Amino acid sequence: MSGKVFVSRLSFFTTTKRLKALFSPFGAVTDANIVIDGKTGRPKGFGFVTYESQTQAEKAIKVMNGRFVDGRLIFVAPAKGQ
Repeated sequence: MSGKVFVSRLSFFTTTKRLKALFSPFGAVTDANIVIDGKTGRPKGFGFVTYESQTQAEKAIKVMNGRFVDGRLIFVAPAKGQ
């Protein structure tokens, strides 16, 4: 596993800035992004957060998986293919 996590079921109102702020208490976030639909320009409801280390990512997964964020129950897991 790398230091990258997959975050699903995000609210359409959650911003990249908010995503980074939510996950920064667990370590140094090097990148945070929400995937946007190319046709509509709207968020697809999932994104990725990258940490400097695998340990930080594991800590974030343990704490954030199953939490309510902006009115939605989110799921956090290791990003596949990393």
